[in-house]
Parts: sequence; C-alpha cells; structure tokens
Amino acid sequence: SPKSWQQFFVSHLSELIQLHGVDESGTVVMRKKLARSQVLPTLEKLTPCLIGMEACGSSHYWARELQALGYEVRLMPAQYVKAYVKRNKTDAADAEAICEAVTRPTMRFVPVKSAEQQAVLLYHRSRSLLVKQRTMLVNALRAHFAEFGLIARQGVRNLGILRGCLEQERLPAIAKEVLELLFVQIEAVSEQIKALEKQIHQWHKESEPSRRLATIPGVGPLTASAIVASVGEAAFFGSARSFAAWLGLTPREHSSGGKACTLGISKKGDEYIRRLLVHGARAVVRMRFRKGAAPMPWLDGLLERKHRNTATVALANKNARMVWALLTKGTTYKEYVEGVVAP
Repeated sequence: SPKSWQQFFVSHLSELIQLHGVDESGTVVMRKKLARSQVLPTLEKLTPCLIGMEACGSSHYWARELQALGYEVRLMPAQYVKAYVKRNKTDAADAEAICEAVTRPTMRFVPVKSAEQQAVLLYHRSRSLLVKQRTMLVNALRAHFAEFGLIARQGVRNLGILRGCLEQERLPAIAKEVLELLFVQIEAVSEQIKALEKQIHQWHKESEPSRRLATIPGVGPLTASAIVASVGEAAFFGSARSFAAWLGLTPREHSSGGKACTLGISKKGDEYIRRLLVHGARAVVRMRFRKGAAPMPWLDGLLERKHRNTATVALANKNARMVWALLTKGTTYKEYVEGVVAP
C-alpha cells in the first residue's frame, strides 16, 4: 500500500532529483526522475511515509519542506550510504542504496536543522571564510615586504611594523601604492569580521542554552553558539562519549585479533566545533602556568604526567562531554559540578 512506501532522494543538489520507492516487502514500486519544481507537487499527491536522504547542503531545506507535508525524514551521512551502492555510481543506484541503508537498525542519522540554526551557522561560516581571506592577505603582504628586505613576525598584530616601513626609500612608488591597497583591504576584512562577531555575541546573549554552555571553562560565545546551532537537541546522542566521538575527539582504534590498538584522536565529524573546543582548552591550559590561577586538580595532575598538547586535547574531550551533560540536563557548569560528578 502507499502508506508502506519508502521514498528516497539523491542528487538533490542537481537540477534532477531521483525518487526510489519500495513497499514493506522491499519490492520496488517507484522509480522516477523529477525536476526540482516537480518534487513537492508530486509528493503532495502521495500518502506521507518515510523518506531517506543523504545529508548535504540542501538536504535540510528539503527535509523541512517534506516534514511540513507530513513525511518522516531521515538524513544519513553520504559515507555511510556509499557501502550500499552496487557497482557503478548513478542516481538510480544511489537512490536504491539510500533505500537499503535507511532501513538498517544500526544506521546513524543526522538531525534536521531549522532555518534559524542554519542562519546562525552562516554567521560562523562567513566569519571563518573572512578570517582565511585575511590570513591570505597578511601572508601576501609579508611576502611582498620580504622581497624588499623588510621582515616582520607572523600575525595581524605585527602589521603596524610593516605599515611604518612604507615611507622607506628602498620601496618604489609603485610598490607603495600596491602595498597600501592591501593594507586597506585587510582593514576592511577585519571590520567585517568584527561585525559578524558582534552579531554572534548578540545571538548568544538571547539564547539560553548558549549562555549556559559559556559557563564551562574554555567555552566562549563563539563555541557555545556554534554548538547550539549545530547540535540542536543533544538527546539525539545517546551519551556524552557519543557526542565527543561525533566531534572526533575520541581515540581512533585499529584493533585486531583481540589486541586493542588506540591511536590519536579520530578527527571525524565537525572540524569547526572541534577546533574551537581545542583552542578554548589551550587557553585554559595556558592560564594554568600563571600565578594566582584557580586550582583545577584534574587538569593540573594531567599536566604533570602528560605533554601540554595531550592535556589540551583531553580537556577539549572533557568539555565536549560537559556540553552534552549541560544540554541534556538544562543546568549550568557550576550547578552540574556541585550536584554530581563531572563526566
């Protein structure tokens, strides 16, 4: 019956979208290739059922649209679906693979993001892009000055030294014009970065979960807002370790024959959030070596036994687990630590 169909999208970034439908017994009942404008009118005529899609840039939009029509939508990472593709890659083969993958009881799914979550993440992605562009401009500027024998240390903070060198006679007039243009461009990008950070901080102040996460040492407004916008419901993850593993902060394993072999962290999942957590943890570790720092027995003991970088990643892992605990229990860092043992 139509109620037992499972319809699946593939290639939803292209102009054509492939549909593949099966019934309860697994018999194929539909194979269609539709234009983007035909998808919603076609599905409006069908009885709502289960729909599986590969998670990508446009999948969250389609998921929201289909949920509004009454469908149950499940998004899956593309790398988990690939194992079910038979022989050559085609849209029809991908759709059939998604159909098979979504019915597996051990399959992992991606939570559907709301439009607000994607908008907040757009702040972060745009800021990250501008930071990369500013780094490119700074590196190019330092290289141009080096060609004339004028050297400065790395970092935006040292640009003032180079700007003071513009008046030196060894620089040709043409070079001065081009270098000044790069300085102006860097200032413009820096102002845009500050504007985006101001918007992120404003959203952070208005978000209660984000404010609670910022009470964790090493988690600031940038990290907290990015996590809340990316994760949504932390209960989607079964445990704190599952959340840390999703961020790639747990050891990578290569075991066989009953012999356990753990390597460095897996570095899977969301690279941006993982980087923010590690940078925040590094700031906390750096403060441990200053006079008057508040005691942190667990971290201080770890720094005595392990290298600073190892302790930094361990603290990032611990903070990730703490994030999951605060999101699921609805408490602040102080309330959680005073009430129960930290994860």
